[in-house]
Amino acid sequence: MAKKVVATLQTKSKRYTKVIRAVKNPKTGAYTFEEKILNADLVKDYLKK
Repeated sequence: MAKKVVATLQTKSKRYTKVIRAVKNPKTGAYTFEEKILNADLVKDYLKK
């Protein structure tokens, strides 16, 4: 599965990152893309799922 960090977004005190992850549908076998904007510290935990 492809995992990619697309952009780093920075505000005054916090850093955010946009993460795109491919998720496979168990019924059809097709991949869909899930996008989230997360705190930069939480990206590794999110991608481990």
